[in-house]
Amino acid sequence: MTEHAALLAVAREAVAKATGIVRSRPTFSVSAKGDRDLVTDVDTAVEDALREFLAAETPEFGFLGEERGRSGAAGGRWWALDPIDGTANFARGIPLCGISLALVDGEHSTVAAIALPYLGVTYTAARGEGAFANGERVAASTATEMSDAMIAVGDFAIGELAEEKNRARLTLLTDLGARAQKIRMLGTAAVDLSWVADGKLDAALILSNNPWDTMAGVLLVREAGGAVVDRDGSEHTVGSAATIAVGAGLRKEIVDALDRAFGVVR
Repeated sequence: MTEHAALLAVAREAVAKATGIVRSRPTFSVSAKGDRDLVTDVDTAVEDALREFLAAETPEFGFLGEERGRSGAAGGRWWALDPIDGTANFARGIPLCGISLALVDGEHSTVAAIALPYLGVTYTAARGEGAFANGERVAASTATEMSDAMIAVGDFAIGELAEEKNRARLTLLTDLGARAQKIRMLGTAAVDLSWVADGKLDAALILSNNPWDTMAGVLLVREAGGAVVDRDGSEHTVGSAATIAVGAGLRKEIVDALDRAFGVVR
């Protein structure tokens, strides 16, 4: 077994454990963590369980979780986990949420697993080996016309500078809404990126880049034949400002729309 295969098996087992925890907790507590952001005790239970599991399986790797931060080995490769991406959906009984796990090496991820616990699908990828949904290979959209495109956009900004950021988002939505087939706001980057990889969406525009939210989905999209870029069209890395995932045929049109929304002149 190759190292990628062995590590992908670890990631797959980790998100399966997380799925079991999520689905076994019909009741849970919800609390606030900042401006209109939520956390449940299921988020923390999943993160604690996977931190312990991954530390036992791969003690040489570090770990970064959304809820409790960094632990484990410093430097080198590290796991990035969002225990429940789409907590607001989860807390309201909306079944669009995901457990997102990536192994990050330098600027990019090399192994990814995203489980959608209420949809019964687990997406997996390893660098250079393709992307899969429940073991079946998936491929990104080949659409070339905006009029055929279904595009997901990330949530509106909250917190510092939210008003300024959201003006640009509204400009972008107005532009895309006039030309795309449909616009969707699903409330979870894990689902957005998985569905771009699976060809269900033609693009996902996430105007942020927290590694626990995005690094697994970025690898899925690239391994499925799609493109993932920063807001300025440069290749996406762990340090990018935004996460723009798109089927290759619409890459230029999407970047041009972002330029118009954010006042970029090339």
